Amino acid sequence: MRFKYDSAKSEKLRKDPRRKIGFEEVKEIWTHYHYVDCRFDDSEQFRAIGWVKGKLFTVIYEVREDIEGDYYHLVTLWKSTKQEEKLYEQNSN
Repeated sequence: MRFKYDSAKSEKLRKDPRRKIGFEEVKEIWTHYHYVDCRFDDSEQFRAIGWVKGKLFTVIYEVREDIEGDYYHLVTLWKSTKQEEKLYEQNSN
């Protein structure tokens, strides 16, 4: 699985006191169970909810393609909301 993202945006997210992590760390979501759905407001983007450093995070990503094949382009991330935590719990059984 390959990931691409804007490194300047990743650094900005890491410095945000509400997030405190960048795209490099959030890739951890894909190393164990995570919940994925399609964003209701943009069918080209997906939402993944999973654990990163002991906290539940949500990441928005797009599946893109280059000459090497498909990759995940990471768009943004945040600490999961209460609603997202409940969604994750309902689908992790």
